[in-house]
Amino acid sequence: MLKETDVLKVAELARLQLSSDEIKKYTKQLEKVLELFEKINSLDLEGIEETSQVSGLASVCGVDDVVNDARSRPTGHDALFSNVPQKDSDSILVPKIIKR
Repeated sequence: MLKETDVLKVAELARLQLSSDEIKKYTKQLEKVLELFEKINSLDLEGIEETSQVSGLASVCGVDDVVNDARSRPTGHDALFSNVPQKDSDSILVPKIIKR
């Protein structure tokens, strides 16, 4: 049987301040949760495999293959800066967005 002092200890660990009504309410609720765990513990689950998914659906996502292909990446300064709207030698210029 769960005691109100047990709920107070859990509340203290969680840094919660509970009123006396909340303590009574949560004592009853936690006691019911613990009863469910006792029921689960009493079941004979020998030989039953864990289930992580019961719908039977398969993943529809494809595998992402990383391809290191030099043709897909630009090389050299001019190629790297070819689509930059504003530049200054080796820097990309961006508009100021912070105002004082």
